Amino acid sequence: MPPPTSLRSLPLGDFLNSIAAKTPAPGGGAVASATAALAASLGQMVVAFSLGKKSLAPHQPALSRAAAILARTSTLLLELADEDAAAYTLVNQLSKLPESDPHRIKEWPAAVQAAVNIPRAVIGASCDLLRLLESLHPITNTHLHSDLAIAAILAESAARSAWWNVKANLPLLPTPESRATLEQELQSLLQQAQARLHRLELACS
Repeated sequence: MPPPTSLRSLPLGDFLNSIAAKTPAPGGGAVASATAALAASLGQMVVAFSLGKKSLAPHQPALSRAAAILARTSTLLLELADEDAAAYTLVNQLSKLPESDPHRIKEWPAAVQAAVNIPRAVIGASCDLLRLLESLHPITNTHLHSDLAIAAILAESAARSAWWNVKANLPLLPTPESRATLEQELQSLLQQAQARLHRLELACS
């Protein structure tokens, strides 16, 4: 069964059923992207309750910019969820063909690259989101700081989750050097994400 045209258009119950179904995709990659999208949406709620507050008047321009960025981020991450489902579906289909099959030979390199680059993009977007969430702590409604912390937890979890998708596909990359370089790059991002989450949880406590 192919993945739906757009996971974003599915009601939540249908999305959960599509994840639970015995199909190759959507799977963990789509879940990681959707989790980061939830984090961005929760961040939007925090900002919404901070816009217009007199006590936060000096921060209104920054909050308005953050609201726009969070909206774009949520949309991007849901698009990545769709792309991840499509990419894994293609890799799964190609892997069933003989290695000598002309279609597989032609399509395999780009399919593998997409299967790696999409979760890599989710990690990057999640880390950027964490950076923004951390910056929001001093300029947002203190009554929403528990939600800010939850958003950060989700974003960091999404980054770590997306790493598992990259890791699963690393052996498909053509050279040990490319695998090692990518792993080093992403592990560094994950360490930064963990540190940001730790700081923000302490600040929100």
